[in-house]
Amino acid sequence: MVSKLSYVVKYLLGRDAAGRGFAVYPDDTFLVSYPRSGNTWTRFLIANLLYPNRQVSFATIDELIPDACSQSKAGLRRLPRPRLIKTHEYFDPRYRKVIYIVRDPRDVVLSQYKWFLKCRAFEDGYPMEQFVPRFIQGDMSIYGSWGENVGSWVAARYASKGFLMLRYEDLVKDTTRELQRVVSFLGIDAKQTDLLRAADLSSAARMREMEKTEGESWVGTRGRRTDIPFVGTARSGSWKTDLPEPCARAIEEAWKPILQQLKYEVSPARPGEALPPVPIFSAV
Repeated sequence: MVSKLSYVVKYLLGRDAAGRGFAVYPDDTFLVSYPRSGNTWTRFLIANLLYPNRQVSFATIDELIPDACSQSKAGLRRLPRPRLIKTHEYFDPRYRKVIYIVRDPRDVVLSQYKWFLKCRAFEDGYPMEQFVPRFIQGDMSIYGSWGENVGSWVAARYASKGFLMLRYEDLVKDTTRELQRVVSFLGIDAKQTDLLRAADLSSAARMREMEKTEGESWVGTRGRRTDIPFVGTARSGSWKTDLPEPCARAIEEAWKPILQQLKYEVSPARPGEALPPVPIFSAV
């Protein structure tokens, strides 16, 4: 009864989180990823392209490219169309135009572990060997497991004209090249100098400096630990040195077909190890 009353009050005040239940329009574009896969960085990159005369920061990003999990349904309805909305949702057939960011789950788990420390979800020193099985199971995320979230979008939409997949690793390696793909997908008129400017303004170093001064004003980091940054090092492949080998192996064994389809390296099969099932979606 209390929870229902709370929802009604939030609804009447226009503070009910949009989440997955808001109205979707045909001209919407969605920026989607599993948590800790580079979505916030990509928001900054795109915002710096779309709004060259605005200061893109943690204080303004939710206004420029709103997050469905932190905005109200009423707030999203008031946005001018066409809308560009950020979300972490698993496949939703209503989302007709999607930019999906994927990241190697062995790096995602390291980033997510730090995020849960930042949120005080568990104490320092919590064993990674205990965290990884929970990550694989997806019991610490309302967005399912990495494999369920990524697999739902890739299986349903990879060949679709309205679906653009970005690999976080490719964004790190050649940011302007991947931004050019975004420009073409969104139909933005942008020059090479615009791409370089957006990449520079959205650098990890610059975003970390902004986080230090704006962290308490942004919904994503407000009230969280300040000794653990939200913005990481923007590197790929950290799992090779930072993730215990049995943990990396467990993730590979859980999602080997998807990893292979997305062209992520996996360890060679051990003697007697069963081959993974043949994937049902198109190769990347």
